[in-house]
Order: sequence, then structure tokens, then C-alpha cells
Amino acid sequence: MLSESNAKGWFAKHTESEAKKDVMKLSERTGELIGIFCILILIIFFITHQTSSTGFFTSKFGRLEQFLLYGSLSFGIITSIGKIIVGRKNVIRPLEAFGALFSFIALLWLLDVFPFDFTHLTDILPEILRLITIWISNDIAKIFMIIGIVGSFVTAIYIIAPYVSILRLDKPN
Repeated sequence: MLSESNAKGWFAKHTESEAKKDVMKLSERTGELIGIFCILILIIFFITHQTSSTGFFTSKFGRLEQFLLYGSLSFGIITSIGKIIVGRKNVIRPLEAFGALFSFIALLWLLDVFPFDFTHLTDILPEILRLITIWISNDIAKIFMIIGIVGSFVTAIYIIAPYVSILRLDKPN
């Protein structure tokens, strides 16, 4: 079991490590580009479902639900673009934390309303991908959403704590 002083020591070491890794390497920026590409594919997947009226989105998928779904996905793109342009992680952390909280709220709302019918998830996919994703039911999707709710909340806290600590490190005493 960690004592309070060991826990503080761990966090201080972690903060110092994060501060040293603030400037992004080319490989990290490339990773952000790959992330943007993956999010765009997911957005296109959902837009295709919506415009093709496959039945994946139910009548409960109104304007607020669209804003929450597409907005939370788009926030990932915004923060990645910010990191690529700025080339530093800590400057973007407040925006990332806001995005994680936005995702938390979006997932909570979408889980409550649940404007999806996952029996139609695979309708627009090629046959080979249908076989891989056919097992995803509404209940399994809800489990993933609950994991996302917990994960996005923890992520928001995890992002902001080092940000504040690194700012304190950078401040002259």
C-alpha cells in the first residue's frame, strides 16, 4: 500500500516526466494525424447511417443527440489539430480536458436516450466486416458506453491534474 508521501512522490515524478515530454516528437504528431483519420472514418460511418436511413438511428436521434455525438467526436479532431500545430501537449490539456468532459456528458445523455438500434450497425458495412461486428447488440453497446462514461470522466481528471502541476513547476517561486 502506498503511503501519502509515496503517492505524492509518484505524482511529482509523473508530473516532472510529463513536463520533460511536453514538446511532441514527429512520431507523436503523426499519431495525432492517424487519430484524426480514424475519427473522420467514424464520423463518415455515422453520417452514412443517418443519410441512408438504415434504421441504426431511431426517431429519438434529434438535434441535441446529433450535436452531442458529432460534437464529442469532432472535439478529438480539434485537440489533435491543436497538438499538431502547437507541438506541445501541456498547452492543449485544458482543451483536452474540456473535450473529455463533453464526451462524458454526451455519453451520459446518449445512454439515457439511447437513440440507436444496433441490429442495423452492420447494414452499410462490407460482408467481411459484418461478420466481425455482428455480435454488437444494444446491451453490449450500452456496456461500452458505460465504460466510456467512466473513462472520459477519469481521463478529464487525469489530463487536468498534470496540467496544473506542470504550471506550478514552470512558475518561479
